[in-house]
Amino acid sequence: MTPKRSRCSVVGCNNEHSSRHLLPTSEGVCGCCGALRPRYKRLVDNIFPEDPEDGLVKANMEKLTFYALSAPEKLDRIGAYLSERLSRDVARHRYGYVCIAMEALDQLLMACHCQSINLFVESFLKMVRKLLEADKPNLQILGTNSFVKFANIEEDTPSYHRSYDFFVSRFSEMCHSNYEDPDIRTKIRMAGIKGLQGVVRKTVNDELQANIWDPQHMDKIVPSLLFNLQSGEGTESRSPSPLQASEKERESPAELTERCFRELLGRAAYGNIKNAVTPVLMHLDNHSLWEGKTFAVRCFKIIMYSIQSQHSHLVIQQLLGHVDANSKSSATVRAGIVEVLLEAAGIAASGSVGPTVLEVFNTLLRHLRLSVDYELTGSYNCTNIGTKIIKEHEERQLQEAVIRTIGSFANTLPTYQRSEVMLFIMGKIPIPGMHPMLPSTGSGPEGNRMIQVMLLKSLRQVTCGFQTTNMLTALPNSFLDPLLSFALLEDAEIRLLVLEILVSLIDRHDNLPKFSNIYIYIYQHLYRHIYLCSKEQSSVQPHFEKLYSLLALISMELANEEVVVDLIRVALALQDLALSSEETLPVYNRCAVHALSSAYLNLISQLTTVPAFCQHVHEVIEMRQKESPYLLPEDVFIENPKIPKTLEKLEGELLFQQAKITEVLGGSGYNTERLATPYVPQFTDEDRLSKRKSVGETISLQVELNGVKVCVYSPVDSVGVEEQEKERRRQVVEKFQKAPFEEIAAHCGARATMLQSKLNQIFEITIRPPPSPSGTITSSYGQTQSCSVPVYEMKFPDLCVY
Repeated sequence: MTPKRSRCSVVGCNNEHSSRHLLPTSEGVCGCCGALRPRYKRLVDNIFPEDPEDGLVKANMEKLTFYALSAPEKLDRIGAYLSERLSRDVARHRYGYVCIAMEALDQLLMACHCQSINLFVESFLKMVRKLLEADKPNLQILGTNSFVKFANIEEDTPSYHRSYDFFVSRFSEMCHSNYEDPDIRTKIRMAGIKGLQGVVRKTVNDELQANIWDPQHMDKIVPSLLFNLQSGEGTESRSPSPLQASEKERESPAELTERCFRELLGRAAYGNIKNAVTPVLMHLDNHSLWEGKTFAVRCFKIIMYSIQSQHSHLVIQQLLGHVDANSKSSATVRAGIVEVLLEAAGIAASGSVGPTVLEVFNTLLRHLRLSVDYELTGSYNCTNIGTKIIKEHEERQLQEAVIRTIGSFANTLPTYQRSEVMLFIMGKIPIPGMHPMLPSTGSGPEGNRMIQVMLLKSLRQVTCGFQTTNMLTALPNSFLDPLLSFALLEDAEIRLLVLEILVSLIDRHDNLPKFSNIYIYIYQHLYRHIYLCSKEQSSVQPHFEKLYSLLALISMELANEEVVVDLIRVALALQDLALSSEETLPVYNRCAVHALSSAYLNLISQLTTVPAFCQHVHEVIEMRQKESPYLLPEDVFIENPKIPKTLEKLEGELLFQQAKITEVLGGSGYNTERLATPYVPQFTDEDRLSKRKSVGETISLQVELNGVKVCVYSPVDSVGVEEQEKERRRQVVEKFQKAPFEEIAAHCGARATMLQSKLNQIFEITIRPPPSPSGTITSSYGQTQSCSVPVYEMKFPDLCVY
C-alpha cells in the first residue's frame, strides 16, 4: 500500500515545497509557513532589510503605516512586536536594526493620532527606557531623540496611568555625565537637557499627569539645568530671549540649558513659582555661588525675564526670605543675595513688589542695622561654627549693597508710596527727643551714629528722582522737622547727607547738574538752617557746594518775589557772618562763606534781571578779582585753596552793600521794607536741642543781673546764643572784670535776697494744695492757707454726680 504523502496543515502546501516557505521565527510558528504569521508581524518584518546599513525599507514602511491607520486596534500589537525585536537586537548588539526599529516607531507615532495610541505609547516608552538604560552613549542619545519627538506630539486622549519619574531621574543623570571623551560627554549632557525639556513639555499642561512642579521633580530638574548653565558662566545673558544666538552658540550645553530653563519658567503658573525658585536658592547655597555674584545674578536675570511679569513679586519675596534665613552667614553671602535683589528689583515692573511694600523696606533696614551691630561688635555667634569674626570691609560692602537696593526698590514705586517709604525710614532714625534711641548693643553712642548715617544714606537713595506736584502734601512736617533737626548736628557727615536729601527733594526738574559747581556767572525754617550750617567750623568744601546747590534750587523751584527778597537777605547775612569778629570761624570758613555769598548773589542778580543790581554785584566781583581773589569760589573751592593765613578787615568796594541793593531793587517794585531789614535768624529751642555731640538734653540756667539776662549752658550744649544776647553777655563780663570787689559782693548779696524771695513765691504757687470748698486756715505766721478735705467729704452739684 502506497503511503500517503504527508501534507502541511496549510491547504495546498506539500512537504516537498514546504522547505521554501520555512522562515525563522522567534515563536516557532505553528508549522512552517510564513503565510500563517499575522499580517502585522509580516509587515513589521518586511521593513527590516537584510543589510541594516541599507536603512529602513521605505515602501514597506508606507504599507505598515497604512495598515496601522486602517486597523488602529492593531497598534498595540505592532508596538509590542517592535519592542520585542528591539530588545533582541539590543541584546545581540545589532545596533543597525535598533536604529531602524526606533525610526519606524517615530514614524508611526507621528502618523497615528487615535484613541488606541495609549497602549502603543506604553510599548514605545518601554523601548526608550531600554535604550536609556544601555551603556552605549549612542543608544542613550537615540532614545532621547525619540522621546523628544514623542514629547512634541499632542495626544488626542489623556493618559491616566503614565509615569515619567524614570525619565526625569535618567535625564537628570545624563545632565551630570562625566564620560571620559569630552565630545561624547557634551553630547550626553545635551541629550539630557533635551530630555528634560521634553518631559516638561509633555507634562506641564496635562492635569492628569503627575505634577512636574512637585519638589521631588523640581529638585532634580532645576539643579541639573543650573549645573550645565554654570559651564557658560562667562556668557552674559543678553536679552529676555536669546533668539539672536548663532548656530554655534545654540550647540553649547549652556545655551541650550538657558533656553530650556526659560521655557520651564515661562510655563510656571502663580502657584508653581516657589517650587521652581527654591531649588535655585538651594543650589546657590550648596555650591557657594552667592559670593561670586556673577552667576547668581545671571540666574535671577533669567528668572525675572522669563516668568510672567505679574509674578515678579513672588521671586522678590523669596529672596527677602532667603536674606533672613542667611542672617548668620558671612557678609559676602548676604551681600550676594542683596545684589541679586538689586538686579531683580530693576527688572521687575513698577509696583511689582507686591502689597506689602513697607515690609520689603523693613526687612532691608533690619539687615542694615544687623550689619552695623556686627561691625561694631566684631563677631557674632553662629549655631554651626561657633563664634565668627567679622571683616569690617565686607560688612561695609554689604551695607552699601543694601542701601543701593533700597533705592532700586523705591524707583519702582509711585510717588505716594515713595512718600510713605520716606516717612517709614525717617521713623526708624534715632533722634533725641523725637524718635527713641536704639536699644544698647554694647556699642554706645557710636552705634546710634552709624545707624543714623546708614538710614540717612538710605533716605538719600529713596529721594533720588522724587517728584511731586505738592511738596507740602507729600512731605509733611512730621518728615521735614526731624530731617531739619539733623542739619544742626556737629557731625559733618550727617549734615552733608541732610543737605543732599534736601537738594534731591527740591530739585524736581533735574537742575542739580547745573549747580554742581560754584562759579561766578521758601520757607523761613529752611533759611535758618542754611545760615546755621554755614557757621559750622567743621564744614568743608562739599558742605558749601551743597549749600549753594540748595540755595540755587530754591530759587529755581520755589521762587516768587517774597522768596527772592528773603534769599538776598540770607546771602547778605552770610556776608555779615563771615565779617563778624565774635564768630570763631577759621580763615578758610570765612573765605568760603564770602565765596558762597558772592556766587549766589551773582546767580540771583541774573535771575531777577534788574540791571542796576547786576551791575553792583559785577563791580564787587571785579574788585575782589583784583584785590582779594580768595573771596571768590575759583580760589576757595579747589583742591588746594589759595587763602591767606589771616583775613584782614574787609570794607568798601569789596563788600556787597545792603543799602545799595535795597535802593536798586526797591526801584524795580520789590518790597523795600523787607530788603532794608537785615536777616537775623531766630534761634529756637529745637536748634539748641539739636546742637549736641552726644545723646542728652541741654541744661540751661537763666540768671538776671542788673536787668540783664544771661543764659549759661551746660558743657553738653555748644550752640551760640543770639546776637543780642552776645552783646548783653559782653557787658556783664566787662562789669565783673572792671568793678571793685566790694561793689560786686554787695550787688550779689542784694540780688541773692531778692532771688530767695522770688523762689519762695514760686514754691508757694507750685506746692500749695488746691482750693477747697471747706474754706481756709491760718498758718502759724499769720498767712491764710487753703484747707484741703478728703474728696469723699466734698459736696458736688447734682449735675456733676453720675
